[in-house]
Amino acid sequence: MSAAGRRRLGAPWRRRRPLRTRLALAATAAVALVAVGVCTAAFFVVRGALYEQLNLSLTQSARLAAQRNPGSGPGTLAGECRFLAAPACAEVVPTDPANDPATPYLLPVDAASRAVAAGKRAPFYTDIVHAGHPTRMLTTDYARGRALQVALRADTVEKGIEEAARWLALIGATGVLVAAGLGYWVSRTGLAPVTRLTATAERIAATRDPRHRIELPPPGREDEITRLAGSFNTMLGELEQSVTAQRRLVADASHELRTPLTALRTNAELLARGERLTAEQRERASLALGRQLREVTGLVNDLIELARDEEPQPLVEQVRLAPLVEHCAQAARAHWPSVPVHVRVGGDEAVVPGVPARLTRLLSNLLDNAAKFSPPGAPVEVELVAPGGGARVELTVRDHGPGIAAEDLPYVFDRFYRAGTARALPGSGLGLAMARQIARAHSAELVAQPAPGGGALFRLTF
Repeated sequence: MSAAGRRRLGAPWRRRRPLRTRLALAATAAVALVAVGVCTAAFFVVRGALYEQLNLSLTQSARLAAQRNPGSGPGTLAGECRFLAAPACAEVVPTDPANDPATPYLLPVDAASRAVAAGKRAPFYTDIVHAGHPTRMLTTDYARGRALQVALRADTVEKGIEEAARWLALIGATGVLVAAGLGYWVSRTGLAPVTRLTATAERIAATRDPRHRIELPPPGREDEITRLAGSFNTMLGELEQSVTAQRRLVADASHELRTPLTALRTNAELLARGERLTAEQRERASLALGRQLREVTGLVNDLIELARDEEPQPLVEQVRLAPLVEHCAQAARAHWPSVPVHVRVGGDEAVVPGVPARLTRLLSNLLDNAAKFSPPGAPVEVELVAPGGGARVELTVRDHGPGIAAEDLPYVFDRFYRAGTARALPGSGLGLAMARQIARAHSAELVAQPAPGGGALFRLTF
């Protein structure tokens, strides 16, 4: 089977295995490969060292035989190497077979041995079997036209190699088992945050409750998985806030819609029995019905915009604020004839990127809110400040009403929130919430604060 075919067969297997299993197998394979590689290398090192020691003994035996028997002719010099404690076998081999002795040699003689005797080949080692035992033989030069062959039993070396192989195999197998245990531990420990993350996600999916969080390790032990869990916790926090805001919006909307819908139904039922009413009563009921329809329509439109929790993305253009402020002030004067609106523009060339219709809605909401709380004849002051040189553009709207109580100040931009002094006034409590939403969509900051000398001051900064 080709390599591509094996890859195609292995890919589905990897996909079917859990991530923990694949990580454990990968860690096990990596450690096992290292353990087997180390044991294999150790085996060859031990084997080489034992044979090197045996070769050194053969070389020493050859020198000793040459010193004890200088100038000896062809034939056997020593022949007791079939015993472990005996010295090395030694014999002299001539170049020409015609010069061989009448008695046979103890060690095998071949063409390579005679080539060493002739000086045509370097000394070499050979593994043979002598008297039924493994033996190692050295063939080296001796004298002109003659070579010297010495041999020693290699039983101890073979046994040492076999013993080393057994121990190294045992060590390698133990290493593989330890690697498997370490792989399982690594996968279990390394994926513990992922397991907690998965369990939390499954719990949220089952309970639909985003308040659950993943337990994080103490500070100072952060890694990639911990950062992932932290990001997931952050996402859960945002989701919880969104769900809470949505639920609060639905509850508040239900509460706010109940009263005008009840009034609408009452007036509709009253008009249905119009034959029992006088003309003046029918006129009053019709006007009340129209007014309540407009209030409900405005409330529903505001709810639709706020429920999106974000501004739409129409084409943004460069908006000159001075004409926009004058236009909104004229509309406020027409809607609130008893409240004078004073405008002071300190930057005729102030321009910001935005959507004119949305900015108009923002400023109109601020002016309506200020006029609603201003006593008759008390002015609403609008000031536009736009210093040159790229400084921030600031727009303030101030009224001279009762102001904002300290306990109400953190909640003035919340949906449906109405302070105690505003509950008797018309409105749904959505105007300021919508104003802040529009401001944030234009990367602006809208804050409320008590005005010096009384009243409320709303500051819009681009």
